[in-house]
Amino acid sequence: MKEKNIVINGVRLYSNYNITNTELPTLIFLHDSLGCTQLWRSFPKELAQLNNCNYFIYDRQGYGKSDPFSSNYREHDYLEQEAVVLKEIINREQIQKPILFGHSDGGSIALLAAAKYPSLIHAIITEGAHVFVEDITLDGIKAAVKQFTTTNLKERLARYHDTKTEAVFKMWADTWLRPDFKNWNIESFLSQIKCPNLIIQGDDDEFGSVDQVDAITQQTEGNSIKRMIANQGHTPHKTAKEEVLNITSSFITNL
Repeated sequence: MKEKNIVINGVRLYSNYNITNTELPTLIFLHDSLGCTQLWRSFPKELAQLNNCNYFIYDRQGYGKSDPFSSNYREHDYLEQEAVVLKEIINREQIQKPILFGHSDGGSIALLAAAKYPSLIHAIITEGAHVFVEDITLDGIKAAVKQFTTTNLKERLARYHDTKTEAVFKMWADTWLRPDFKNWNIESFLSQIKCPNLIIQGDDDEFGSVDQVDAITQQTEGNSIKRMIANQGHTPHKTAKEEVLNITSSFITNL
């Protein structure tokens, strides 16, 4: 594994990667709303090894080892903006045949990138992605807000986000719980997705229902595969790692 910082529009983004053969596909991992490169643990390396692929992981602005947020407010299109940053990274690093694996917010970014840049993205895998706001999503966030103030969640996140921890949490919770954000919806992008896509979700996901998965798989133009992971919540790549590795490896092999 190698590490380096990439500067996009004046913002320093931390990345780690293993690219040994530029002719092979590269798996790009996009973390969730409280995540970072470190919180993927060994999953990227294991999936890449199973499929003889390269991998590339980075911290978005505000997270992990990257620069802090430039603002304390997010617009409705903040995930679209992240898709633009992702495109810049792919072009800057000359990544060939990128296969995106996005978790939660990262899954939504993967969908948006595939829709906006269809000639650039080889395939996408999403886990717990959102395309609209549900009551279950808001209830899950409200529960997390309570945990942040009554448990050691803040201390656990601080191991990865350091002094940015409070901002990371507030940017997520405050944005999604804003009354005006209830109308956030990216379904209009789905018909622009032409590449193969694997849409994964735990059937006990505390942040989204199966309606999210069905909306994605029924509206994309590319070959779409739905996989619900039994008795799992929002992070099956951690809680049911072997099953998710098998499903995703089979998908990648069949590309």
